[in-house]
Amino acid sequence: MNVAIDIVSDFVCPWCFIGKARLATAVALVQEKYPGTRFQFNWLPYFLNPDTSSAGEPYRAFLEAKFGGAQQVAKMHETVADAGRDAGIEFDFEHIATRPNTLRAHRLIYRAQSLGHRPAEIEALVERLFRAHFQRGEDIGDITTLAEIAAECGDSKTDLLAYLQSDANTQKVKSLVGKVNGLGVSGVPFFIIQRRLTVAGAQTGVLLAAAIMQAMQPPT
Repeated sequence: MNVAIDIVSDFVCPWCFIGKARLATAVALVQEKYPGTRFQFNWLPYFLNPDTSSAGEPYRAFLEAKFGGAQQVAKMHETVADAGRDAGIEFDFEHIATRPNTLRAHRLIYRAQSLGHRPAEIEALVERLFRAHFQRGEDIGDITTLAEIAAECGDSKTDLLAYLQSDANTQKVKSLVGKVNGLGVSGVPFFIIQRRLTVAGAQTGVLLAAAIMQAMQPPT
């Protein structure tokens, strides 16, 4: 059986990174019970902070202003780091200098999906973008950095530089964000399974697997 999952996320959302790892656990659980199940992921864009400038902004200052100070940010990071370790992710918040505008990163994913890149290549690109921001402290709003990341995942750096320097697919990505917002999505990650069942938040792999198996059943 084929299972389609739309994944709404943003690359500066740590819970989206965790949600991606938990989804992988869910997929393994489903395939253990239903061998041969195939999954089709469709990554949809979301902007946690749509007003972020194209140049980005200082990461720590942004968080402290948003959450009320350094102590609150430290507690938040501790909570996220603990959840990340349980999912096999080691966050490195201290190395993040810039909170980027993620439009260009979303454009990379939109391009890869629209060109029909292999699912494994898209998966590698999504993973690499999360790791770039949360583990390597790379600026995923920077054109050259993004082109180098995509090249690592098998694309052409020259083609990507030209693409990112243009405004190609910018309005299409923004339109998708508008459609997602129109569905009532107000937080990420957000999963739409088989176009009929939704799961909000970075739920556990067990819960996600249960939702997937529920959506696999014929409608009553």
